[in-house]
Amino acid sequence: MDRAALFDVDGTLVDTNHLHVVAWWEAFRQGGHQVPTHAVHRAIGLPGEQLVEHLLGGSRDPSDDDRLSTAHDTLYATFFERLQAFDKAGDLLRVLAGDGWKVVLVTSAKDRELSALRRAVDADEALTDTATSDDVEEGKPAPDPIEHALSLVGVPADRAVFVGDSVWDMKAARRAGVVSAGLLCGGIPRADLTEAGAAAVYADPADLLAHLDTSPFKTVPADGAPSGTGEP
Repeated sequence: MDRAALFDVDGTLVDTNHLHVVAWWEAFRQGGHQVPTHAVHRAIGLPGEQLVEHLLGGSRDPSDDDRLSTAHDTLYATFFERLQAFDKAGDLLRVLAGDGWKVVLVTSAKDRELSALRRAVDADEALTDTATSDDVEEGKPAPDPIEHALSLVGVPADRAVFVGDSVWDMKAARRAGVVSAGLLCGGIPRADLTEAGAAAVYADPADLLAHLDTSPFKTVPADGAPSGTGEP
């Protein structure tokens, strides 16, 4: 039976979280809202509409949401040609694909943004598919994006591992019944990721790659292989 390696992209494979923070902070400022950068950072990982609601609350004028999102998208697009993947991000995907895992990106990115992220990772040959927020009714922390990703490759939840950097990632994986690994390179503390459901936490893709043999990936054996017993 196939296995699925599901990956968030922003803050997990590509060093973009703080670029998103700056773009959202400026979009809010232009819209007349004072939102501290630390609050924006904690909200990164939510789809744009949910992020705006999370930070501004239900008392805001929702007719302004599209303008705020457009301002963010325009500001963030100025970074596209300079995006950088974290060390060994592409190698991690290639190693998993070479070991028979179906590698799927699970992202809120769209069109040009997704293309820029994929160029930064530079591992398209390792990808089986990509699941975006456009494909589902509700984004993370709902399980919908992860469940959709699993449906694309025909893999059950107990044969998958999800890797992300935010509490929204960990909560979505837990609700989908998928074991998750958290990465600290997105800037969220280890304790927060663990509390949200991460089975193990690593510094970045390079750290996870170096410890694959004792990671949650080891607990999903290939067909006919015994389960790993190492503790992450």
